[in-house]
Amino acid sequence: MPLTIIHTNALTQAAQSTLLQAIPGELRCQGNHYRLVHAAPVAKDTVSALRQQLPFDINTLPESFAADRVALLITDMDSTLISIECVDEIADFFGIKDRVAKITESAMRGEIDFNTSLQQRVGLLKDLDYRVLERVYNERLQLNPGAEELLAGLRAAGVKTALVSGGFKYFTDRLKERLKLDFTLSNILDVNEGHLTGKVLGNIVNGAVKADFLSELAGKLKIDLNRTIAVGDGANDLPMLGRAGLGVAYRAKPKVQQQADVVLNHSSLDAILHFLVPTADT
Repeated sequence: MPLTIIHTNALTQAAQSTLLQAIPGELRCQGNHYRLVHAAPVAKDTVSALRQQLPFDINTLPESFAADRVALLITDMDSTLISIECVDEIADFFGIKDRVAKITESAMRGEIDFNTSLQQRVGLLKDLDYRVLERVYNERLQLNPGAEELLAGLRAAGVKTALVSGGFKYFTDRLKERLKLDFTLSNILDVNEGHLTGKVLGNIVNGAVKADFLSELAGKLKIDLNRTIAVGDGANDLPMLGRAGLGVAYRAKPKVQQQADVVLNHSSLDAILHFLVPTADT
């Protein structure tokens, strides 16, 4: 049966009434959230309207998504798993953060080609001391709320985890070890004599590469794509979100929110655990 997730554990009578008028069904408290089981499918416009009326996240799961058999979660890094855009913070040590951040923002909105945007941004960092990356990691990089709880919950459920990024391997390698992630893929900055050359080595990890990485991992793990979750915030995440069984827009750009299966604007990252639904609860 269709299932709608209400990402709050504090529903007023008024909120319950609003929900059940729009989506008739059986409302069940699951401790830290509610699940609304209903017989009829729900139009996306109906869910969008409810989000405008109520101060919490509401999401209807696609019926093709295997919520009871999730085996892999793949997430973007910058502004998704972590709170910063690493390239912007690197640029800050070069005194050009505003210039680089404008390109980043335009790329995340899908206004310019990602490959072009990355080449432009990395090119502006030419001759910067490579040791700056360590300072960004130690002084600027913070996990988004709920990241550690999400990953702990996934490990407990036996779900594999992957981090894929249009950012840089320096950061994904450290996060892989710190957070006990299973797989990572990201861009490699070219370095010569301790300084950035302004180039990226090898193929750029863009939207198409992210989506292909998801497919490769699913094949390696011998699982159907409908058993996967992908999480992102920018336009370059859309191919990956579209290919996964469940595409999650986390505090994402408007274009991404419009196209993703589910949207999290109020909740912390561990609310993604609400989408893992045992068969008995549907």
